[in-house]
Amino acid sequence: MKNEFIPLCIPEIIGNEWTYIKECLDTGWVSSVGSYVDKFEKRISQFIGIDHAIACVNGTAALHTALMVAGVGKEDAVFVSDLTFISPVNAIKYTGATPIFIDAEPTYYQMDAGKLLEYIQECCVYKNGQLRNKFDNKLIKAIIPVHILGHPVDMDSILDIAKEYNLIVIEDATESLGSTYKSKSVGTLGDIACFSFNGNKLITTGGGGMIVTNNKKWAEKARYLTTQAKDNSLEFIHNEVGYNYRLTNIQAAMGVAQLEQINEFINKKISIATTYTKALSNIPGITTMSQAPWAKSVYWMNTILIDPDRYYLSSRELLAKLQKNNIQTRPLWQPMHLSPTNKDIIYSNFSVADLLYKNALSIPCSVGLSEADQFRVIDTIQNK
Repeated sequence: MKNEFIPLCIPEIIGNEWTYIKECLDTGWVSSVGSYVDKFEKRISQFIGIDHAIACVNGTAALHTALMVAGVGKEDAVFVSDLTFISPVNAIKYTGATPIFIDAEPTYYQMDAGKLLEYIQECCVYKNGQLRNKFDNKLIKAIIPVHILGHPVDMDSILDIAKEYNLIVIEDATESLGSTYKSKSVGTLGDIACFSFNGNKLITTGGGGMIVTNNKKWAEKARYLTTQAKDNSLEFIHNEVGYNYRLTNIQAAMGVAQLEQINEFINKKISIATTYTKALSNIPGITTMSQAPWAKSVYWMNTILIDPDRYYLSSRELLAKLQKNNIQTRPLWQPMHLSPTNKDIIYSNFSVADLLYKNALSIPCSVGLSEADQFRVIDTIQNK
């Protein structure tokens, strides 16, 4: 129908979700222990090619746990992408550490390794294997590059910096399951990584997250912390503060069913992106998403960039026009340095993140988006 609502990005539930969840209900295995939790962890580790996977209640819990097992704590600091959903920044704060924001690069919108190195050289002191911030003398322990919108960060540059300055790399791959960097899956490039299975992600468990690593000790510690740090489950003895961060068997059952379809989902996302690029890239003032020669993007959240001086509307005016036509869109996140919750945090120049926040607009890209609905979106953007 001409005026039927077109959502931005909703889940596609067309596989064995009902069957597997019903099995959980029929057998009574509905909570945080069950065969589907084990299956989901195993199949995620197999899919991306890593040794250990630990299911969590959500992506934020995964990030918080990853930071803890990496040894990040009070009075430490962590480099993190400025252009990101707030989750990794909140997770850093949960540990008592301080985030240091790094601007995006203008082509693929990912963390700018050049600006990261510039900050280190101008604002930090490296001595005795420790990198400290000149402004507050905090020990900088880690980097969280966030692979946003389904495209990987240029990881070789990040990893080189991490090696030179003795930093741990925690990949926030929550938006990029299935994408690759130089043929290697995101989530396998750093020391530890995290995924999210929120309702709008490529595959979903409703909520849900996953920690992945090749470090056996870190994996064991993560599993320990996410299950309330039980040292004796019979006597309920706990020698550390633990967290109720485990995924339920019902959610994991849905995840297993979704993962069975992930290659088809990725192909559909790529097809949607290809159609948008072909139809919109010749419109003055509209820039569609691009893919680096060293990357395979899953185009999780298809996003266009609008130059209001060349296109006849600003991004927010186009948003309003699409909304009037019953088409849902949204801007990118407010950059972290602009958030009132981060007003006391030291930062520098974020010209790219500011520009992307002002001019970017994410447009409908659900796996189940029909051809007719996609061309309705395209026609609305094309026609004045």
